[in-house]
Amino acid sequence: MRILVVGAGAIGGYFGGRLLQAGNDVTFLVRPKRASELASAGLVIKSPAGDVTLKNPPTVQADKLAEPFDVVLLSCKAFDLEDAIKSFAPAVGPNTAIIPLLNGLLHLNVLDKKFGADRVLGGLCAIAATLNEAREVVQLAPMQSLNFGERDGAMSERVRAIAKVFDSGKVGAVASEHIMQDMWEKWVFLASLAASTCLMRTSVGNILAVPGGKDFLLGMLDECAAIAKASGFDPAGPFFQRTAGLLTTEGSPMTASMFRDIKAGLPVEADHVIGDLVARADAAKIPVPKLRIAYTHLKAYEKQRG
Repeated sequence: MRILVVGAGAIGGYFGGRLLQAGNDVTFLVRPKRASELASAGLVIKSPAGDVTLKNPPTVQADKLAEPFDVVLLSCKAFDLEDAIKSFAPAVGPNTAIIPLLNGLLHLNVLDKKFGADRVLGGLCAIAATLNEAREVVQLAPMQSLNFGERDGAMSERVRAIAKVFDSGKVGAVASEHIMQDMWEKWVFLASLAASTCLMRTSVGNILAVPGGKDFLLGMLDECAAIAKASGFDPAGPFFQRTAGLLTTEGSPMTASMFRDIKAGLPVEADHVIGDLVARADAAKIPVPKLRIAYTHLKAYEKQRG
C-alpha cells in the first residue's frame, strides 16, 4: 500500500514516521526547504514511545507527483487546505482514499467538491507534538491516536486494509464505524477549550480560579454540545462527562494549541473551528452568546495580524 503523507511537520512527521519505521511504503510530500532538512538530518522523532532517526525518508515535491497513491494522509492546517489540495491532487486516482486529520468539518465539503465524496474518509487524530528549533518532531505526552472510517459507518474492505497497515505503526490507529460522531465530539471538546482559553488568554486552571470561571467554561461546553446535538450527533454520556471533567480540573495547565498560536503571533483556524459552529447555531436558531464573543475576539486578532 502506497501512502502519501502531506507534510512532515509535527502531525504528519509523527504518524508518517512511525508508519515508515514499521517498514511501510511512505512518501512525504514536502516543500523544498523541508526536503533539504530531511535529506541532511533525517526525520527525527523524540517520543516517550521511543526516539528514532529515519535517514533519507522518501520525499517528493508537488511538481514531481505523477502517479496515484493508495492513501493520502492529510494533516495541514485549515487555512492551508487550498494550497495543499493543489499540491497533492496529482496523487489522487480512482481508488485513492483521502484521510483528512483537520479540525472541524468544513474541510469535508471542500474535499468532496474537488475529489468526490467516495474518495474522502472521515478522520481525526489526538497527539501533543511540535517541531523544535532543530526541526525535530517532539511528542510532548505519551498519548496518540488516529481514528478513520467510512462516513456512512460501513466497515469497508479499504478501511480494513488501511487498518492492517496502520496497526503496524503502533500509533493508536482505530478503524471507526462511527467516525462522524467521533469527529463531532473532538470538535466540541476542541472548540470549547479553544474558545475559552483564547478569549480569556490563559489556562483552564487560571479560569477556574477566578469568580465565574467554572460557569463560563461549562457554559461554553454546553453551547458547543447543543450545536452538535441539533446536527444529529449528541455528545452525551461518557464523552460529555469526561470533557466536563477536563474543563473543571483545578490547577490544570491545559490550553488550546490555538491559544499558543495567538501568543506566537501565528495564523489561527477561527472560521474552521469556531465560526462554522456559530453559523450552524444560527441555522438551528440556538443562542450561543459566549461562542459568538470568542469568534469576534479571534476575528479581531486576525484583523490585527493583517
